[in-house]
Amino acid sequence: MRLLKIPIAALLLLMAWSAWAGDQVVLIGHPSMRKLDLVTVQRIYTGKVVEIDGNPVIPLNAQPNQVNRLRFLSDYLQQDEEKFVAYWTVRRYVGKGTPPREFPDSASLIAYIQKTPGAIGYVNDSEVTPSMNVLLRR
Repeated sequence: MRLLKIPIAALLLLMAWSAWAGDQVVLIGHPSMRKLDLVTVQRIYTGKVVEIDGNPVIPLNAQPNQVNRLRFLSDYLQQDEEKFVAYWTVRRYVGKGTPPREFPDSASLIAYIQKTPGAIGYVNDSEVTPSMNVLLRR
């Protein structure tokens, strides 16, 4: 029985990793937004860029510890949840801005982006429709 548990555990671990690895997060924006490069996205989500082409940019986030957020932080910002929260805690304390607004789910984030000029956010690649403006895909 013990010999059977090890392969089953390994299989479950592999399946969980495969599901995580298959989830790609895509940056989307209001239809008026232009494509962005990775450095610009990093500067937007750290509050160092607040305008693009003279127009305000509004970065949006999923709520803490959601899979899309963890993937975005890892793939786009090269940070984890703890580092991102700590960064914005300090930045807010010294009066250098506020962290991106958080949304409880992708549907509300997508709806906000579609109606708000300058808004950008991220969704799972499987949620992207032809009507969405994809700004960056990694």
